Amino acid sequence: VFYCVSECDFGKDRSSGLNWCVGRGCLGNHHASCTSLYKKPFVESFEETPLLVAVLTYMGYGILTIFGYLRDFLRDWKFEKCHLAREREEQKDFVPLYQDFENFYTRNLYMRIRDNWNRPIHSVPGAKMDLVERVTPDYNWTFEHTGKVLKDVINMGSYNYLGFAENTGTCADAASECTVKYGVGVCSSRQETGNLDKHEELEKLVARFLGVESSMVFGMGFATNSMNIPALMGKGCLILSDELNHASLVLGARLSGATIRVFKHNNMQSLEKLLWDAVVHGQPRTHRPWKKILILVEGIYSMEGSIVRLPEIIALKKKYKAYLYLDEAHSIGALGPRGRGVVDYFGLDPCDIDIMMGTFTKSFGSAGGYIGGKKDLVDYLRLHSHSAVYATSMSPPITQQIITSMKCIMGEDGTTLGQERLCQLSENTTYFRRRLHEMGFIIYGNNDSPVVPLMLYMPAKIGAFGREMLKRNIGTVVVGFPATPIIESRARFCVSAAHTREMLDTALNAISEVGDLLQLKYSRKNRHGREGTDLFSYLESHQD
Repeated sequence: VFYCVSECDFGKDRSSGLNWCVGRGCLGNHHASCTSLYKKPFVESFEETPLLVAVLTYMGYGILTIFGYLRDFLRDWKFEKCHLAREREEQKDFVPLYQDFENFYTRNLYMRIRDNWNRPIHSVPGAKMDLVERVTPDYNWTFEHTGKVLKDVINMGSYNYLGFAENTGTCADAASECTVKYGVGVCSSRQETGNLDKHEELEKLVARFLGVESSMVFGMGFATNSMNIPALMGKGCLILSDELNHASLVLGARLSGATIRVFKHNNMQSLEKLLWDAVVHGQPRTHRPWKKILILVEGIYSMEGSIVRLPEIIALKKKYKAYLYLDEAHSIGALGPRGRGVVDYFGLDPCDIDIMMGTFTKSFGSAGGYIGGKKDLVDYLRLHSHSAVYATSMSPPITQQIITSMKCIMGEDGTTLGQERLCQLSENTTYFRRRLHEMGFIIYGNNDSPVVPLMLYMPAKIGAFGREMLKRNIGTVVVGFPATPIIESRARFCVSAAHTREMLDTALNAISEVGDLLQLKYSRKNRHGREGTDLFSYLESHQD
């Protein structure tokens, strides 16, 4: 079922388990304002969890919890001989790092499948990578390296969207030359002796890339959010945050001291209600107007694969005279015909975004982050941001990597390589999502998002999926509670322009095989072979 989102039905959300379609070609009646906001179809799929699967998932967690507490009880009374799920004796004299349930969950649930995370790699994290083999003698509490290396593992987990995470080519050569000239470390902050000409060059380039007046770069992406939001907001201000925002945005909002209110993920009715209440009622008790109202959203949500409804948020922001902070960590370089993020994807004016934030850790194959916007905003942050005043400035080779890759995306390197990578990423994303849908998996998110969550649900299948995929030489990321809701455990694939069709087919065949083995093909939608009945057939038949 497709729904056209307009002003009257903003209340629909992903809990209904339906697909959203916005723009031309939608089914049903819709307001003219809908087509004016969206220039092309905007389709996101969040298929509802089958009831039986949800019940079995809750039962699985319940059984694990009950048996965990039972075995802890038996250990205390010396009946249980297996002590692998207990902390080591030498750790018990230290102050507890976790609360009781966190400690229990870590020992009895997480520790069973801990081998799926923190795997050390032995190569550049490109389309393929080498993994260091390891074994555990003590129930995943510690790991020992065997000395063997797993070669040519297809990398479906890194945020290497445009394939710039490489150790050969123009970017690597430029970074190497920069290292010889400038060294690796700057050993000072920007306000002292750590302001290089490379930093100035990068900031001008980022501002031109984003289409804004000015920009500022930081050495750490996480700190770009957590240290700059407190500089912009404070007591007497209101922050409206999407419920699925990244931890860096949440931390920055909390450190600011501002009042925080959370709206449902991508739900415009929920956001508008909070905006209306804020404007009408003002601050609690005094009812004075808020000093500032700031909306915090992301471009692509890394656990959901969804894209922010930016045209609608901008319309609400203008209506209620609020400010908008857009985190484009995953969308910059990965969306839009020119790779300039979600603003470019929707064909919007960058001036409508008050604070444009992003990182260089994904599409640019580097590190650090940026803030872009009006010159007055950037000049203010240069003086008041803790990340600017106290942090060591960005490493020179890191800076050069970003400059070279960004110029490649913009076509200023004299080649069409950047545009080719953007097209390849789009093609790979569409192909990968379509094939998974045809196989019968439940996948979340927007059709154009290179972040592809595949739903696993049950706790035992989290570890089994990661291990079985590695047996087939495919490196994947699996995610469970508390990083996701308890019944929405998933595997998260990140598609890259560096992936060839052969690599994707190899990965897809392995996913299908493991899906059959673990019975993961939960989707109840019509699958491939029934003409015109599925999501992709509809879109292909209604292309402009």
